[in-house]
Amino acid sequence: MNSSAHADRSGEDGKARQGGGQTGLLDLWPDALRATGAMRGQPPYRVTQVFEWVYRRGADGFAGMTNLPKGLRERLEQELAVYESSIADHVQSRDGTEKLLLRWPDEATSECVLIPEGNRRTACVSTQVGCPVRCVFCASGLGGLQRNLSAGQIVEQALRLSRLCGDERGLANVVFMGLGEPLANYEATVRAVRTLNADWSLNIGARRITISTVGLPKQMRRLADERLQVTLAVSLHAPSDELRRRLIPWAERITIDDLVSAGSYFFERTGREVTLEYVLLGGVNDGPIHARQLADVAKRLRSNVNLIRYNPVAGLPFSRPTSEGGRQFLSVLRKRGVNAHLRRSRGQDIDGACGQLRRREQSG
Repeated sequence: MNSSAHADRSGEDGKARQGGGQTGLLDLWPDALRATGAMRGQPPYRVTQVFEWVYRRGADGFAGMTNLPKGLRERLEQELAVYESSIADHVQSRDGTEKLLLRWPDEATSECVLIPEGNRRTACVSTQVGCPVRCVFCASGLGGLQRNLSAGQIVEQALRLSRLCGDERGLANVVFMGLGEPLANYEATVRAVRTLNADWSLNIGARRITISTVGLPKQMRRLADERLQVTLAVSLHAPSDELRRRLIPWAERITIDDLVSAGSYFFERTGREVTLEYVLLGGVNDGPIHARQLADVAKRLRSNVNLIRYNPVAGLPFSRPTSEGGRQFLSVLRKRGVNAHLRRSRGQDIDGACGQLRRREQSG
């Protein structure tokens, strides 16, 4: 995407962030940064220099931007904040996974995760503080929704994780699979995707960006009409409406047929196959009948299936299936012609599941 694309879609440009007095730089696109008080009268290439420092060199402030005049750096420091959060906790797993708990100016906290896989690194970012969906097996929604994150605050998570990479390879992928429901914070989510994809930013290809949703048909169709080449992942977690309603409260008003219809529309508009995400809960949704039902849904949608065995959450009555149980479930799907994979669980020793580190910090 070129730097001028969608320049008029500047919903958050120029606004001071909730809980802080400065404008968030990461919410600004080139034209909006150029129009700020500090940059007025400056040549256009100054914007390029600022973004080069922030997105490519990992600068977290203006003082070290040595190719900018000192007076300009001082004005930028007064008007804009590069990073709005502080790191409240940083934990690293034996498998190399790293998780950050970020604290925002209003004292809200959210999580983001860096997942290494060989030479490739994936950033998992949050879109909300807490979650409104309240899936019964998930730590993210136990305290409900506190607020949305801005597009800049979503992008900040990717930048902080990129700095952890420590070399020129940086991030290969970004997945919107952290705290919150991305499509319930639609404008900020799409704006963050466009920022991460922009050539003046991290220039991450749209096909290497995944948006995960519990399944909001109206927003899924709207995303399809954006014509972004992102991957759309639907968190299904149950192959029947009856079981899904028990696990996901929002499924009371959204059927699997609704999701299949919206997912098919997404494929028709973008040419991108939808992925079904399915957490295996021991004794709940991991039996042979569930696998057969899931295969039927996947074939109707022409979708891939990602399986992951549940990471237990303290205080919740759900268990992790055995490795053999996961392999048997996978085998049923593949025998029925479904492109399915059993993902390796990551970061179990660092409260790997979404919301667990934040929950631990809140409880003291």
